[in-house]
Amino acid sequence: MGLDKLNELCREQLAELDRAGTAKRVEAIITGVIPPCNGKGPRYLLHGCGNREFLRFNSNSYLGLGLHPQVIAAEEEAARAYGTGPGAVRFISGTYQPHLELENRLAGFHGRPAAMIFSAAYSAVMGVLPQLISPATVVLSDELNHNCIINAIRLARPAVKAVYNHLDITDLEKKILELKGKGNRLLLVTDGVFSMRGDHVDLAAVNEVCAKHEHDFGEGIITVVDDSHGIGALGATGRGIEEQSRGRADILIATLGKGLGVNGGYVTAEPPVIDLLREKTPFYVYSNPITPAEAAAARKALEILDSPAGLKLLARLRGLTKRLRAGLIQAGYEILHGDHPIVPLMIRNTQKTASLAEKLFENSILATPINYPVVPKGDEEIRLQVAADHTEADIDQVLAALEPAR
Repeated sequence: MGLDKLNELCREQLAELDRAGTAKRVEAIITGVIPPCNGKGPRYLLHGCGNREFLRFNSNSYLGLGLHPQVIAAEEEAARAYGTGPGAVRFISGTYQPHLELENRLAGFHGRPAAMIFSAAYSAVMGVLPQLISPATVVLSDELNHNCIINAIRLARPAVKAVYNHLDITDLEKKILELKGKGNRLLLVTDGVFSMRGDHVDLAAVNEVCAKHEHDFGEGIITVVDDSHGIGALGATGRGIEEQSRGRADILIATLGKGLGVNGGYVTAEPPVIDLLREKTPFYVYSNPITPAEAAAARKALEILDSPAGLKLLARLRGLTKRLRAGLIQAGYEILHGDHPIVPLMIRNTQKTASLAEKLFENSILATPINYPVVPKGDEEIRLQVAADHTEADIDQVLAALEPAR
């Protein structure tokens, strides 16, 4: 026995990742958070960097609710009432009142009769899709869908899998026609907002095409949207891609860990779908849920979002995003246009992307370089992410650190 041979293989693979510049295992470790003060948003302390304060522009917490005092208080109160963990999976005494309250609130927020929570949005996608895909199901997927969607389809093993060009409605319809007669049900799955680019699907246009062809499949066409980056960041009231594009998914999956600033994932749909998922998906049946305290915190975050205070946060987020986008364009940088707080700074070269991220780090700004194979070659970028707890001074600090593009 022993791991000598396996260790050597692992070292070789790690060395190849290092040579390619795509290794991710060296992680910045946050050791402290400094509250906003003097016109600045929160600052972060990192292991090995002493008292140096960093501005974080690579967080998915778009509304800053993870540091909101009411959200923190809700989690603390529930932890005192219920303890630090659920102690079991849902069907073995692991369901607490805060779980049910959160699910009911999520369903109401999205205008649906039922919802269920998972330990993470990745688990939600991996758990939901295989239950909707039979050996007679054909699946159609956007070419830039998230890794969780790709892996869930692989796990499900549909009759046929097809991929359409990114956000290309014409190609989407072409692929639907090509799939006619190859399965009883067509499952169309897409991200709502695409995490590397900040662009988003036109759900109304997708629905129009699907309605046109759903009778070509005995069990119809089912649309599934993962809107993890949309909820709490897009739409007039933060309801994501459905609100932004005035369309509706048959099944909506999202996260609690981005716009809502807590932890976990969820799915909303009609009761028969949710009831069957509770019975069959192993990512729910055999995995502990989020803690009761996390559920209470997420419910409080959702209450804030769905209130006048939430509208103010969304308006602030939009204003700060416009300020950053305008400044980058004025400086001569290429960005992908849009209205989402993900602002991709297109560098289109792996080494230049890494160098610019290092320069931002030297200026005490945390921003993530996105290189191949996470994105296709030629699409390398710095992904800047705006949050409502940033300030105008924070935006200006980022712009000042980026010299005008040559």
